[in-house]
Amino acid sequence: MNISVAAEEHTTHPCPALVVGCVEDDFPADGLLAPLDRLLGGGIAALRASGEFTGRLNRVKVLHTFGRLPAERLILVGVGKRGELTAERLRQAAGSAAKGAGVAGVTRLSSVLHRAGDVDGAIGASVEGFILGGYSFSNYKTVPPDERPVEGVTVLLPAGAATADAEREAGEAATLCEAVCFARDLVSHPGNVATPSFLAEKALEMAGRLGITCRVLDREEMERLSMEGILSVAKGSHQPPRFIILEYLAGAAGKRPTVLVGKGVTFDSGGISLKPREGMERMKDDMAGAAAVMGTFMAAAGLRLPVNLVGLIPAAENLPGGGAYKPGDIVRTMAGKTVEIVNTDAEGRMLLCDALHYAQRYKPAALIDLATLTGACLVALGAIATGAMGNDPALIKGLKTAGEASGERLWELPLWDEYGELMKSDVADLKNAGGPHAGTISAAWFLKQFAGKAKWVHIDIAGTAWEEKGRPYLPKGATGVGVRLLVEYLRKSAG
Repeated sequence: MNISVAAEEHTTHPCPALVVGCVEDDFPADGLLAPLDRLLGGGIAALRASGEFTGRLNRVKVLHTFGRLPAERLILVGVGKRGELTAERLRQAAGSAAKGAGVAGVTRLSSVLHRAGDVDGAIGASVEGFILGGYSFSNYKTVPPDERPVEGVTVLLPAGAATADAEREAGEAATLCEAVCFARDLVSHPGNVATPSFLAEKALEMAGRLGITCRVLDREEMERLSMEGILSVAKGSHQPPRFIILEYLAGAAGKRPTVLVGKGVTFDSGGISLKPREGMERMKDDMAGAAAVMGTFMAAAGLRLPVNLVGLIPAAENLPGGGAYKPGDIVRTMAGKTVEIVNTDAEGRMLLCDALHYAQRYKPAALIDLATLTGACLVALGAIATGAMGNDPALIKGLKTAGEASGERLWELPLWDEYGELMKSDVADLKNAGGPHAGTISAAWFLKQFAGKAKWVHIDIAGTAWEEKGRPYLPKGATGVGVRLLVEYLRKSAG
């Protein structure tokens, strides 16, 4: 989506559609709407009087101006009560407006939505909402010509205003959203396209374009490193595993990096412990953690964040087959710990444990892994919040603060030692699943055994990586969750 900034009077600005934010307790008398209402002969006030449109959050009304304004249409979008207006509500309102424009067949918008109230970062938030709300994945569809998404948004400032700061803020938001959409695309591709080799190729391509160092380990190199956790998961598939290493070093020389680890199971059938048929087609999203890490690197490089960042992505398919790993097998991980396999559908932690151990060579200042790890997290938190567990309260607090700012909220679950009882094996150091209770926590406790002395947080995105119904700036499908969260955290930690 093309984003531009102009300093023009909104009542005289010609455009296919003008987006205006409507404050519920000040509608339509505020300074932006009142002159538009006069030019329309009181038509906006009549909407309020009839109760047809009141400015409630995310409600949208499209009006034709019939030549009374240079704007061919007005898109009124509710932002709720003035005292409750936040950057997140502006994101939602912009996403709702983008969807309303799509329904109306409008492909170019101009907007004064960011001027609905006094909110820090209002321009960036509204740009994020427009881009993310207008996203669609149609690579494999024949799209009718009348269903084109919004292609461009012009952010309107008051006539004569300086535009440099607004252009910078809008440009940074667009760069961030480009990375989120990149992550969404990766998750949306089907499993017969998005294989481990495909992920590696996309990482190499992205890295080469942005000046990021990228190295990919093949099966033989992983065997030499004794990455048996990853290799065991890949045994049932004809697709070879890959271990992707990304390095973006733009921070102070010698400063220890933040290491991001992303689960990259490109399709998860459950292996021998086969998943139910219903919904298995969505298991292409089991590499959403890998996509989030790749998207974060794309954004960090695009925004030129002054940070040292390492990304580790173990990628494999989990399929049944004659060579597949089985319940009862014992696997010796890269760390030397042995794991009894009691459920081959608990494969993500087998990938992550090797990657977390590999991360120790970087002496990370912070170690963060993202994974669609457990259905139990969806049961606990639904699709609204992401689960977080770790061994460092300050790191968890920093990520939670970033989650509030970005709208990708985290909720901490306990990680007490008593949960380790669930993961004890009679025949190995650990087992890879702990039974029906506390599944999210026991999985995180398992990962903790491989995090070493690093300050570490595990982020379980199983509930938030995919949107089933569609929300204001989260269309149905892949959400790209984790990218905006991590970029916000990195910005704050760099400062």
